[in-house]
Amino acid sequence: MAFPLLFLLFLSIPFSESKLSVDYYTKTCPDFNSIMRETVTTKQINSPTTAAGTLRLFFHDCMVDGCDASVLISTNSFNKAERDADINLSLPGDAFDLVVRAKTALELSCPGIVSCADILAQATRDLITMVGGPFYKVRLGRKDGFESKALRVNGQVPQTNMSVNQLIKVFAAKGFSAQEMVALTGAHTIGFSHCKEFSHRIFNYSKTSPSDPEMYPKYAEALRKTCSNYLKDPGMSAFNDIMTPSKFDNMYYQNLQRGLALLATDHALSKHPRTKPFVDLYASNQTKFFEDFSHAMEKLSVFGIKTGRKGEVRHKCDAFNTLKA
Repeated sequence: MAFPLLFLLFLSIPFSESKLSVDYYTKTCPDFNSIMRETVTTKQINSPTTAAGTLRLFFHDCMVDGCDASVLISTNSFNKAERDADINLSLPGDAFDLVVRAKTALELSCPGIVSCADILAQATRDLITMVGGPFYKVRLGRKDGFESKALRVNGQVPQTNMSVNQLIKVFAAKGFSAQEMVALTGAHTIGFSHCKEFSHRIFNYSKTSPSDPEMYPKYAEALRKTCSNYLKDPGMSAFNDIMTPSKFDNMYYQNLQRGLALLATDHALSKHPRTKPFVDLYASNQTKFFEDFSHAMEKLSVFGIKTGRKGEVRHKCDAFNTLKA
């Protein structure tokens, strides 16, 4: 009876996912792992915000029609690409630069073999591990998508003005549970947000309070000083995790419990009945957070992937191999 059981298990795996494997490039590009590690390490040492930026870039790519490197495509005269959608305009240049560097090195070693989608997925995992986060397996063999349209982005990526119920719906549409959403949001343990994303919480909040009363007062005061000139300088920002901003840990969840949430959506997670239990769980148990984050990232990394003729291996990550609208 073993054979029918194995056959049923195989049928339960989406066909495109079954083509992926952690050793996909062992024969075709044997130096893949070493080239990726060297490129990632050099970039992160020289630009310490690269890890957070790359994780965010990967997330924004996968949430819009799958992990297919569509967010890397540049806009041209007849197509406004994903990266120029309003919510993507603040994606960090260091993350794009890392992918370009890795692609250049890999093209010299094994031309036309490694997809930009795989580069982004592997780089994200390597960087998370490098800054103290968990190691998880990255299955490889994705192809790069044939389409990148700014109009496809709206509503597919979480926004800071959404309610918890709206956030849950966005993730549910991709097959993620509320708990998986909270685990993935733990990515905010590294990185930063621009002042405009949380300015309403610290300036003129109400007639009786300049800031959100649920925000720790001294924290709000410090943020007002940091963001005092944000209207003239839109690049002004603050760390999502004020305590350990460059370390991947569970401090983010502990901050939420203390009124040290930067974004309104993050604060809401610590209050909403569907998400608060998971915030409390991860705040008290980093091992559980790492375990659940790893599982959620593995699941995210194969969402909507393209394989076979449904995609290509781009020569350059910011342009399709053939002209497409």
